[in-house]
Amino acid sequence: MKKVASICAGLLLILSSAVIAKEHSTEALEHAKAAVEHGKMGHAPVLVEHAKLALEHTLAGSLVAKGASKNHLDAASKSLQDAIDQGGLDQTEPATKSAEEAVGHIQASKAK
Repeated sequence: MKKVASICAGLLLILSSAVIAKEHSTEALEHAKAAVEHGKMGHAPVLVEHAKLALEHTLAGSLVAKGASKNHLDAASKSLQDAIDQGGLDQTEPATKSAEEAVGHIQASKAK
């Protein structure tokens, strides 16, 4: 009976980590899209704020994600950090492109 309980607990842990990763991906995607939107309007400071929030969620999601989803979240984190760095230098166009790359990776992580 103890083995069955251990197996059930393990399965619940695995399933809950997948749900947590998806929740973080959803939040990250919202903020990354907002960063792109503001970047296209030329609002570098607002782009940076949304990119920072998206980065927090991609990093949190990456901690519990596995496989290809984790790889995409890690790539999205790098793109978001690039967007933050470029936006901080008021380089709106490259920052927007980096944020767009992040959106693509986050979407790909959710598809896995």
